[in-house]
Amino acid sequence: MTTTTLAVLVPLLPFLGAVAGLLLGRTAPGFVRPLAVLPPLASLVLAALVAVRQGGGRAVDAYTLLTPTGSVPVDLALHIDGFAALVAILVAFVATCVQIYSTGYLRDDPRYPSYAALVSLFTSAMLLVVYSGDLIVLLVGWEVMGICSYFLVGHYWGTPEARAASLKAFLVTKLGDVPFLIGLFALGTDAGSFRITSVLDTVASGGLDHPTLIALLLLAGVAGKSAQFPLHTWLPDAMAGPTPVSALIHAATMVAAGVYFTARLLPVFEASAAAMTVLAVMAAVTMLGSGLAALAQDDIKRVLAYSTIGQLGYMTGALAVGDRGAAVFHLLAHGAFKALLFLAAGAVIHAAGTNSLAAMSRMSHLRDRVPDAFWTMTVALLALAAIPPFSGFFSKESVLGAAERLATGHPGPAPGAAGWIVLVAALATAVLTAAYATRLWLLAFRGRGVEAPDHGRQPLTMTVVLWVLAVPSLAFGALAYRTLPGWFDGESLAPTLFTSLLGTGLAVVGGLLAYGAWQRAAARAPRVPLGAVAAHPEGDAGLVEAEAIAAHEPAYGDIAGAPDPADPGRLLLGPLYGPAASGFHLDAVYSALFVRPVLGAANLVRFLDREVVDTYVRGAAALPRLLGAAVRRAQTGNVQTYVSALLAGTVVLTVAVLLVASGA
Repeated sequence: MTTTTLAVLVPLLPFLGAVAGLLLGRTAPGFVRPLAVLPPLASLVLAALVAVRQGGGRAVDAYTLLTPTGSVPVDLALHIDGFAALVAILVAFVATCVQIYSTGYLRDDPRYPSYAALVSLFTSAMLLVVYSGDLIVLLVGWEVMGICSYFLVGHYWGTPEARAASLKAFLVTKLGDVPFLIGLFALGTDAGSFRITSVLDTVASGGLDHPTLIALLLLAGVAGKSAQFPLHTWLPDAMAGPTPVSALIHAATMVAAGVYFTARLLPVFEASAAAMTVLAVMAAVTMLGSGLAALAQDDIKRVLAYSTIGQLGYMTGALAVGDRGAAVFHLLAHGAFKALLFLAAGAVIHAAGTNSLAAMSRMSHLRDRVPDAFWTMTVALLALAAIPPFSGFFSKESVLGAAERLATGHPGPAPGAAGWIVLVAALATAVLTAAYATRLWLLAFRGRGVEAPDHGRQPLTMTVVLWVLAVPSLAFGALAYRTLPGWFDGESLAPTLFTSLLGTGLAVVGGLLAYGAWQRAAARAPRVPLGAVAAHPEGDAGLVEAEAIAAHEPAYGDIAGAPDPADPGRLLLGPLYGPAASGFHLDAVYSALFVRPVLGAANLVRFLDREVVDTYVRGAAALPRLLGAAVRRAQTGNVQTYVSALLAGTVVLTVAVLLVASGA
């Protein structure tokens, strides 16, 4: 079997699994779980074979005309280089883990068949984006992911939070997709083709007529899909979906698509110094803002959501300094430990009966209730904080090294100012990342108070997946540091000694600051008792999570949502705590600038339609009705009246004719 055939099967198998799962979900429910797990697992094996055959060497290209358009043709094309081969493995690996985990997490959910089919379709769409060699075909996968995210985030449609979050995710990403689509058409028009290889050849020969405009239009779509400032506000709210969905979106699909697209078409952005500077500023604001917001969140999943936004900021920062190798390296490393963080958080939520860190901090022995989640989450948090030798250290230091090289005068495709912007923001974010990772660990696993309820061991499918993901979270960075440069066109991933020492030192400082603040706050602030623990029912973890979304404190009463006076984030942020907890009120700003004016305009249109247009319509109907009523009154049924009217009319007509004739 040729490499091209194997590559076609990689996105095709999850798609067929999704179709079969939807068709057999009601008639043959016993086949749903195998159809959910086996297709992405087969895609993982095939993606690994494609990667082995590609070997990091020359890209695999194949295409056939999909449809004649009369102008720029659309091809069904594959373009698989080292980046694509590795990212496809990540997508299939995380999707397989999520599907296996979901078989236990949602085992009693009556809508599991549709959920599993949508996850498979989501996976297929992302794999299409990764392997596609034509921008229009890539756009198809890009948009299918947006539709799937709407349904998956709104899986718990019975809660208003899930319905609002799914609608918000769809609308915000579509807001970015409109300029993205215009940018793709402009790029294809300038290049005379939508094929990625032709576009890159056109850029290399200086054939783009409007590089800055095209790059900025494309960045709008990237910002929406990858949750970058200012279109990032949908991602924290998307935590209303099931935890496995959060893991899939944050680790390998959806948000990774924007970074991957920018990396694949990086020469297009490098053709404009202004676009690279905008990308650097966007990355810096995203990193710093999300780090501060994560330090103030109470919901454990929202902490991880803002963490994802910040790590995506690191990736776009690497792209802003022209190093796509470092960006994709961090994308791969982040995919493993972020999937682990979310799936471990799902186990913790099930055991605690709430998403609230304030409630968890008032429980003791929670880590003893979920030992697998405790140890694997500790590994993932160390990787997130970039502590050596965990995977996040190597990838994050590669980003810092790339920024330092550009900032210190090494030649690059971006202005030196972009290097300084990314470097300073990334170092400051390193402190914040370690601080909020330490805070999460302390509040979740070092709580003091009533004993956490014991619901027994988690399903084996959930715990096995956690340990499988812990392996790359621990070892991937060191392995990739040695082997990946050959897959990235020979680009060096080596961090500099200065940034390695400084980045690690700042991470340690951030962790120590959070630990010290936690101890000081706990010592001087009276703790609010949790009260009696009402254990939630045994069973489906997903149903427990749905309860936690519907009521933030399903098992512990109103006190569970009360602020924890021992929260180190409150002490570290001081007056910034309130604004950071609300995401710096960006939703309120957008509501004032966009939502309210649109609603006002809609109300005005409705008023004009009902009170003005409908008035004319009603008037047009009333006049004939009045005339009809007058004529109806004349129909008396009296023959003498009719004869008199006829004679009178005859006389009037005769007089009129005589007058006209005499005038003539």
